[in-house]
Amino acid sequence: MNLETEYLGLSLKNPLVPSASPLSNEVDRVKEMEDAGASAVVMYSLFEEQINRENQALDHILTRSSEGHAEALSYFPDPGVYHNLHAEDYLAHIQILKNTVDIPVIASLNGVSKGGWMSYAEKMEQAGADALELNIYYIAADPSLSSEEVEQQYLHDIKTVKQNIRIPIAVKLAPYFSSFANMAVQLEKAGADGLVLFNRFYQPDIDLENLEVKPSLELSSSFEKRLPLRWIAMLRPHLSGSLAATTGIHTAEDVVKMILAGADVTMMASVLIREGIETLQNILDGIAEFMEDKGYESISEMKGAMSSASVADPGAFERANYIKTLQGFNPDDIR
Repeated sequence: MNLETEYLGLSLKNPLVPSASPLSNEVDRVKEMEDAGASAVVMYSLFEEQINRENQALDHILTRSSEGHAEALSYFPDPGVYHNLHAEDYLAHIQILKNTVDIPVIASLNGVSKGGWMSYAEKMEQAGADALELNIYYIAADPSLSSEEVEQQYLHDIKTVKQNIRIPIAVKLAPYFSSFANMAVQLEKAGADGLVLFNRFYQPDIDLENLEVKPSLELSSSFEKRLPLRWIAMLRPHLSGSLAATTGIHTAEDVVKMILAGADVTMMASVLIREGIETLQNILDGIAEFMEDKGYESISEMKGAMSSASVADPGAFERANYIKTLQGFNPDDIR
């Protein structure tokens, strides 16, 4: 039974890839994920704001010397001051992971605006990253900004990064576009080697006791896989690049459904945080059991078998299924 798959041109031993999360902060945990069956790992994200803030801080330190005598070398910071900046630590972490594990290491760069933060894509490649996940996390809250302008910003980001690196790029994004299918095609034309569907927007909450807006993080549930499942099934016939399913991947059944819909890999974090890294092996066992039961010889044989191009009723992924679901709903069935 062959569980191998291909993602972003990388040959992977199976479709299980831990997604960007604090689990990749520690080398020992990444090694543990590899031992448990992970075929690659996406590192925690390096954020645009972190890079910009640290660049500004370093620039301030270095330019102070212009106000004094050229020989006043004490104005310059010790090397440790800037070598220990978080962005530089991230690059060092890539190198350490590459020297420790045999699975591909995928760096994650999180940002959206035009700026110098994009140069870190090239630095990540130089540090040894096998691929880059460009995590474009943007809330279009400015009412003067049109949908076309928002889309052009995304396309600009991928084109800019693609021009400067040779390793493959996957774009992780949210589904909130007026025409998501069109946007997916445009991203591929702009240079994206794959898409990761979907980013989870962390929604703020209101603290009623202190009347403050507070951050709120909740781990995902299997129910949340429905959105990426639907879009992967609909997009698979129209895209030649890789598709990664993320959000709501918790069980072997979740993984199998995503592969059948057309995903090349499935990414997960919440289940590993909640149930432990050893869950990866349990999921692999469940995938193998399903394949044996249904007579599948390989993941490639399964891939896309239930996409919109393969099922008898493609409309089941679109409006027809919406009507059927609502008309067939009976409140008594859940009592």
